[in-house]
Amino acid sequence: MGKPVIYCDFDGTITDSDNIIAIMKKFAPPNWEAVKDQILSREIPISEGVGKLFSELSSEKKEEITLFAIENAKIRDGFPEFVEFTRSKGIPLYIVSGGIDFFVYPILEKYGPFDGIYCNQADFSGDNIKILWPHACDSLCENKCGCCKPSIIRKLTKDEDNFSIVIGDSVTDLEAAKLADFVLARDLLKEKCLEWNINHQGFKTFFDCIDAIKNRTEVKKLAW
Repeated sequence: MGKPVIYCDFDGTITDSDNIIAIMKKFAPPNWEAVKDQILSREIPISEGVGKLFSELSSEKKEEITLFAIENAKIRDGFPEFVEFTRSKGIPLYIVSGGIDFFVYPILEKYGPFDGIYCNQADFSGDNIKILWPHACDSLCENKCGCCKPSIIRKLTKDEDNFSIVIGDSVTDLEAAKLADFVLARDLLKEKCLEWNINHQGFKTFFDCIDAIKNRTEVKKLAW
């Protein structure tokens, strides 16, 4: 097994809560709760659901929504130390997020740089917000993920023998977890890892993640 590589979710993982849900609660577009439930139950694809949610919000609220998202976000305990840990060990850290660029990038700015940040994009040029999908599913995925984490993992690990670690919490992380060698999981993702017998460990803070990764044989082989 090769060197560790980490693929870390953003909403509900790096942040304590889901930023898209927080935006919807605050600005309350029509029927947003029903659409949210359809996404979480996998009744509709993630890209369809997220696109619907934002399409009901006016582009004129761009600054208000952006400011709310940035000010509302709370970083999970231990994340700055986790980033420093990965740098000290030379472990690549990719942020792979079903979130949107207008809040993902400014929230992460002071913690970077990272080896890569992958997320969706917002287009405010029309009357209502349109979500764009620059990291759509490859030919091996038909789930209409939006930001397709399995496709990103396949692209970044192509022709390399890496020990892939996925960190996440929710529906956008389920397919990525199936490709991982080891998963650090919370909430729905943890439930599914148990159900699907995926190699995983639960976590509450990023200090837990540091301890779990330190204890991996693949990491112990790296020079301190």
